[in-house]
Amino acid sequence: MSTHAVASHRVPPSGPAPERTSRGWALAGVGAGLAGMASIYLSLTVSPAYDPAAPPTPESITAHLSTMVPQLLGFHVATIVAGLALIPFAVGLHRHLTRRTPAGSLLPGVAAVGLVVLSAVLVLGSGLDTEFVFGLTEPELLVATDVSFYSHWVATIPWLWVTAGVSGLALGLAAIRHGAFGRVVGLVSVVLGALIVLVGVSPLQYMAGFVGPIWLLVVGLAALRAQSRPEFASAGR
Repeated sequence: MSTHAVASHRVPPSGPAPERTSRGWALAGVGAGLAGMASIYLSLTVSPAYDPAAPPTPESITAHLSTMVPQLLGFHVATIVAGLALIPFAVGLHRHLTRRTPAGSLLPGVAAVGLVVLSAVLVLGSGLDTEFVFGLTEPELLVATDVSFYSHWVATIPWLWVTAGVSGLALGLAAIRHGAFGRVVGLVSVVLGALIVLVGVSPLQYMAGFVGPIWLLVVGLAALRAQSRPEFASAGR
């Protein structure tokens, strides 16, 4: 082997290796949005009806939830899937925004942290399921007042999507000011994000659960579309 060949073999390639464009994080956002919608819907279906003529009691709530075990299992799976899918989406969104905002901007970090906090809320929102879902197959072994509390937990904690509103505002500003996403996506994100924050700050904070999954699905689809566009796929390399 010649000296020239040995030298050529040992010289490392010039410049950093090209970055891979991944759509996985965007797909995770779409999945989180859909799972979040399923979580909210199933939470609604298991909530007992409140009739002023026949106020609910702990015993009646226990009897009601004992007929809802399949729905409660579905609620648990959907809520956990949404919480876990938010993690790669938050990391991918942070990377996407960092490439398209000025150095040192707080917007990528704020957008990501809001989603990570939401992930923790959803995991905690499903935290009592194991204790009660299987116990409801034998409701006579449960304390009715405990089941009543669990009913309120399922109908409240997984609905606390307020930090998604903070992420929405950060993403919207990054889109409008710096072109991180299309302007329409930015405006929609600002409007929905502001709405989520407003209802989250109010005593009706659980109402954020109606809007949060919709915003997440919109942004996930926008991110998926952005990854297929050459000008976005190559930006930041």
